[in-house]
Amino acid sequence: MRCFRFTYLFLLGVLICTIISACSSINHSNTSTKDLTNCRVVQHAAGETCIPNNPQRVVTLWGGTFSSTLALGIKPIASAWIPGEPFPQHLQSQVDKVENLGFEPNLERLLLLKPDLILSNTRLQNIYPQLSSIAPTVALYHPTPPASWQRTLEDLAKILGKEQESKKLINDYWQRIEQLKKALGVGVASRKENRRLQMQVSVATVDQTYGIFIYGKQHPTGTVLNDIGLQRPPAQDGDFFTRDKISYENLSDIDGDVLFLSYGEEAGREALEKLQQSPLWQQLKVVQQNRVYFVDAGHWHALDILAMNAVVDDLFKYLVNTP
Repeated sequence: MRCFRFTYLFLLGVLICTIISACSSINHSNTSTKDLTNCRVVQHAAGETCIPNNPQRVVTLWGGTFSSTLALGIKPIASAWIPGEPFPQHLQSQVDKVENLGFEPNLERLLLLKPDLILSNTRLQNIYPQLSSIAPTVALYHPTPPASWQRTLEDLAKILGKEQESKKLINDYWQRIEQLKKALGVGVASRKENRRLQMQVSVATVDQTYGIFIYGKQHPTGTVLNDIGLQRPPAQDGDFFTRDKISYENLSDIDGDVLFLSYGEEAGREALEKLQQSPLWQQLKVVQQNRVYFVDAGHWHALDILAMNAVVDDLFKYLVNTP
């Protein structure tokens, strides 16, 4: 029995040493001289990592990183996303065969995917060592509230060596903003066009968990409206990201000349139906004037360049092309 126990402990010790040695080998390979011919060292929030020059099996662990990676011309094989929910409508043409990993990455599942690059962030710094043992991992800085879509895009482009693609995306965005401003009559002296520019554009979302929430100037959607020069209702004309749990008694906070209203899945639809049954909803000026436009929360509440372009599409649709 003693002999058996000794043998068992000996083999267990050998196994542990082997695992530690393997992990050390993996970590060492990220910066070894041999691998420098096929990878390049990049600086990021968790240090430095030697990433593949042309990664083929990229995994992203935040929705905004996923969308920005797509925009830069790299299609991840998997991404963290809302469990059980499809990717947003504006991404549907680009997400076939992309695996949804849910919010919390399962390391065993991630290992089976055999990624050659993991794009993580500082919110997952507690599992960075484990991620790095699976594949070269970059931790992108992810503050609260999140940084602007442009800063996020530029930081990611620098990591991936896609600076030129990033510049083109940003330039194309500003060209679209100028086109929209022209269509709305920015700079035109006509009274009719100027009155159009004075309209207050409200943005709100109905959610089962957070109730009704509005968007401030720090939110990327608020930034787009500001880039165009559109006015906001007084309650939304502040330097904040979002403000939630707007009560029915304060529904005037979402009133305006135009209201872009979004909601989530089935639970969000139920919350919206309850709101529409309220007499206070019927008293809103924007409701009485039939200027409530229902839009997809998948891009109005997102934080990336593809989402912002989808927001601009909606602004063209409802502010320019709708009588």
